[in-house]
Amino acid sequence: MKFILISPKNRTAYNFRGDLIKKIIACGYEVVVTGPDRDNVERIEELGARFVEIPMNKNGVNPLEDLNYQKALCELFKKEKPDVTLGYTSKPVIYGAIAAKKAGVPHIVSMVTGAGYAFTAESTKAKIIKTIMSVLYRKAFRCADTVIFQNDDDKAEFLSMKLLKAEKCRVVNGSGVNTVRFMPAAYPEKISFFMLSRFLKSKGVREYLEAARLVKEKHPEVDFYLLGKYETEMQDAIPKEEIEQYINDGIVTRFDETNDVRPYYEKCSVYVLPSYREGTPRTVLEAMSMGRAVITTDTQGCRGTVIDGKTGYLVPVKNSQAVAEKMLTFIENPELIAQMGAESAKYCREKFDVNIVNNDMCKYLNIEKE
Repeated sequence: MKFILISPKNRTAYNFRGDLIKKIIACGYEVVVTGPDRDNVERIEELGARFVEIPMNKNGVNPLEDLNYQKALCELFKKEKPDVTLGYTSKPVIYGAIAAKKAGVPHIVSMVTGAGYAFTAESTKAKIIKTIMSVLYRKAFRCADTVIFQNDDDKAEFLSMKLLKAEKCRVVNGSGVNTVRFMPAAYPEKISFFMLSRFLKSKGVREYLEAARLVKEKHPEVDFYLLGKYETEMQDAIPKEEIEQYINDGIVTRFDETNDVRPYYEKCSVYVLPSYREGTPRTVLEAMSMGRAVITTDTQGCRGTVIDGKTGYLVPVKNSQAVAEKMLTFIENPELIAQMGAESAKYCREKFDVNIVNNDMCKYLNIEKE
């Protein structure tokens, strides 16, 4: 039996799907992972999977490049003859499902891990991209046997747009989190806030930075951390100089991308993600697993991760003032940090443990232990 995972980025394959890959291998399957380049291939191979490079421009809008990607996937599927394929994020979902159907793959599964830029931005360009993607999604979902969503809101929206039929839909609680790897940790002596994200407008980075500035005016002793890389190709990337102004002003301390984010969760008292929309944000799950209360937005994908007032707080989208107010709540009531953090860790283990999620994933993939 053979399973092929169609990945948009190698890092996400081993970071977000590593435990799933190991579980599928333990069920007796050979696992092949596709990725767009050779970055960190050894991390994928260490899981026991075989890697095949298939170039793909994740953010490009060149239809010829996309058709070449689809063709390469189809050729791979015809050669490897997988029993099951799973694509996640827009291009692997769209072109992976179409290619798998053409190649005669017996069971084709797609996973919507978030609607992305086209569904959150309001520019004319974004609306055009959304229209085109809706047509492509509709075609791809006709090819798929099962479509997995990471929250009920995305499922409801895709159904309302008539992109697929309800009987194909399944929902899982995100990618899950390894609660053994991300164990609760002691809190720092100083109150601090942390955000881990690509530096995109839609992730709410601007709202986090502005909230930090507002809070610093009242409490200069509080620390703010930001981890991530500057984006250059994404449509809603925030200019480097804009972020560096906050760094130079002493508002926030920035850290580069890393293969082990646990020390940075340990440095914070509360985790913050003011995103405009998510599938189910993995960083929030990691922070919860490590016993951190969370401030996030009352929007698709995010609202399901926090019990408002018990494990953290939900705030409106695009509202830095509301983010700052909840930060001040923790600063002025520091006992809430450990209280809500403990509830957060408990809730994470009840709902988002990777073993719970992967059991559901294998059921929807029709993968059973030999």
